Amino acid sequence: MKSKKLLTAAVALLMVGAAQAQTREWKSYSYVEAQGGVQLTATDAKMDKLITPTAALSFGHYFTPVVGARLHVNAWQAKSGIGEQYYKWNYFTPDLDLMLNLSNMFSKGTNHALNLILLGGVGLNYAWDNDELKALNLPAEATPLAWDDNRLSHNLRAGLRLETNQAKPIGVSLEVNANSLSDRFNSKTNDADDWQFTAMLGLNVRFGYKKAEPKYITKIVTVTDTVEVDEPTTIMVKEKRPVEKMEQKKMEEAIFFNIRESDADAAAGIDDAIKKVADLMKTSDDAKFTVTGYADKGTGNPRLNKGYAQKRAASVTDKFVKEHGIDASRITTDSKGDTVQPFAENDKNRCVIVTGEGTFKVTTYEEVEVEKQTTKKVKKAVSRDVEVKEQIN
Repeated sequence: MKSKKLLTAAVALLMVGAAQAQTREWKSYSYVEAQGGVQLTATDAKMDKLITPTAALSFGHYFTPVVGARLHVNAWQAKSGIGEQYYKWNYFTPDLDLMLNLSNMFSKGTNHALNLILLGGVGLNYAWDNDELKALNLPAEATPLAWDDNRLSHNLRAGLRLETNQAKPIGVSLEVNANSLSDRFNSKTNDADDWQFTAMLGLNVRFGYKKAEPKYITKIVTVTDTVEVDEPTTIMVKEKRPVEKMEQKKMEEAIFFNIRESDADAAAGIDDAIKKVADLMKTSDDAKFTVTGYADKGTGNPRLNKGYAQKRAASVTDKFVKEHGIDASRITTDSKGDTVQPFAENDKNRCVIVTGEGTFKVTTYEEVEVEKQTTKKVKKAVSRDVEVKEQIN
């Protein structure tokens, strides 16, 4: 009953460890281990006489940094005694053990110089070669549970291991176990399970590490960015504005004809020139105008040139009056023929020159400052929420 209670307590503690297991640094690995040490099967004989060698071989796997399991095979010799007489036999014990790494359970990380491991398991014990007991020829009542050829019984185990850094590929261990076996294991009876205690040093090789995947939590953080935006603004700019005023001045404008042209209606390009002069004449209400015709001296003769000059002046005056509405009473028509050459360039003297004097409307431009709506680049801080992942250590 005591052995069953011990096993139940060990399994319960292992289950608690599994529930609290935290994956850090590495997730799992496997290992092979060889152990050697001593064992003692408890009885009423002198304990220092009962110590015998033992050895073990195991294959294990850690499913998490806290919880693992192993197949453990322990074997060699066991020893017991009656009075001053002692006898040995051989045994072989395969066990399936669960392991709980207390260091990883209660501290951070998996990189510990030493790891304390609680273990518990169940298995079978096979014992054979009980010849030394038979050779003692003890009375049957002294060894009522003596067995002959071999003996198969249960094995319940609980123990502790002290193991070097499990993050390294090779490690050493110190392990002590308490094994509960059938009352017949040592061929003596005490109406309770026999107890076998072992202490072993081990050398293990680890392989197949599986790294733990990092865990993350999602957070919302506020990020402030500096951006350039267009912001409306008002600026002062200088502009030139027209200003009209009446001013006493003299006017002199020329209208040019091509060679042998005298009729303003037929002359090419004359209409625009006449209109320009007429518009200027209209800016005055009091000026008197003289329209004078000319001919170039370099072509023709004085008689022909006199006729060209007269016709040119009359034709331009006629267009001023009829097409542009200039009062005829304000116009004097004159002709100089080729007797006067107003221009040094010969061809320019085929012209009509309009002169006048009076008060004219004059347009000037003055510079003023005015408001103007525009935009300018402005740096502003803009906040936004960003979802980020943060690794959990």
